[in-house]
Amino acid sequence: MSRSSQPTRMLALATAGFTVGFWAWALLGPLGPTLREDLGLSSFEQSLVVAVPVLVGSLGRIPVGALTDRVGARRMFPLVTALTVLPVLYLGHLADSLTEFLVGGFFLGLGGTTFAVGVPFVNAWYPPERRGLALGVFGIGTGGTAVSAFTTVQLAGAVDRSFPFTLVAVILAGYAVTAHFLLRDQPERAVPGGSLLTRTTATLRMPTAWQLAFLYAVAFGGFVAFSVYLPTYLTTAYGLGRSDASLRTAGFVVLAVAARPAGGWLSDRLHPVPVLIGAYAAIAALALLASLELPLVPIGTLAFLGMAAALGAGSGAVFALVARLVPADRVGSVTGVVGAAGGLGGFFPPLVMGAVYGIADDYTWGYLLLALTAAATCAFTATVVRHHAVRPGGHERGA
Repeated sequence: MSRSSQPTRMLALATAGFTVGFWAWALLGPLGPTLREDLGLSSFEQSLVVAVPVLVGSLGRIPVGALTDRVGARRMFPLVTALTVLPVLYLGHLADSLTEFLVGGFFLGLGGTTFAVGVPFVNAWYPPERRGLALGVFGIGTGGTAVSAFTTVQLAGAVDRSFPFTLVAVILAGYAVTAHFLLRDQPERAVPGGSLLTRTTATLRMPTAWQLAFLYAVAFGGFVAFSVYLPTYLTTAYGLGRSDASLRTAGFVVLAVAARPAGGWLSDRLHPVPVLIGAYAAIAALALLASLELPLVPIGTLAFLGMAAALGAGSGAVFALVARLVPADRVGSVTGVVGAAGGLGGFFPPLVMGAVYGIADDYTWGYLLLALTAAATCAFTATVVRHHAVRPGGHERGA
């Protein structure tokens, strides 16, 4: 393998591992209605089954990111993907009650931690001026959730409920073996000292980590929220059928995923801060437009697709900023905290939208709150983050 092509190959391997991990992580969501019927679950119990792996996968990124800083992705990628095989097989072939699905879902959360393994790995392989695009390309792995959404129910219907789990387990195992033999950490990567607890505590004391976590909670959290709640909104507000609403949501997800490397590419050329300011400003304006509930074709569709592009580009720009502001030996630890914030940030908007609709029988205030949040984040980026991102002399920290 030539040295010039090695970063590209490592990026491709990491993106594949991230995609497969997210595919596994999202297996229970599409089967929620089926599990509710088969197990006699209440609406809350169904939500709990779907939420547990997402919560664990989000919070688990914090220790996994810190471990990746220390031992490297060459060990962590095969380890995490191989361990994820176990809950996938358990859920597909053994789980048969609410308690068993909750236990299996808890460990399925491992699949969601692959994000915190890949970011420091890719970051180490690329120079500062190319990290935005590289990390944006790696972020395409979030499309693993779309793969699950497109295939899980169809495969379960065509074969049986266990088949999607068997297929994903085989792919995970194959990736773990492939990564063990082909994945290589950057030879000169920075390795931190100290214990896991010490480094995690130090990361949580970094103002930069919390600033980046807030930015990502709004950008990626907004993407997660729309990918979860948009089908409900479209069926309730516009009277669409479930299939039509799901297809439109899939288009939203695909555009947001595709916009992520574009946000990283723009950040490499302009700087992440103006890209983020533009993204949050666009989200605020388009949320205001969506609050008017104008006809879905064309205005409503353009508003939602515009938000998808802005949320995706913003998510890519956040990690371009991580690459510029965070010392190389702490990228994994900070990624864990930022990634956890992004995953958790997706839970609150659907709850707010549901509560607003329940009280007012209208979604307007939910979108107004989104617009206010995005506008406040835009102002925060233009002032606090911009000031922190560039030293008085004009040089970025950690670049």
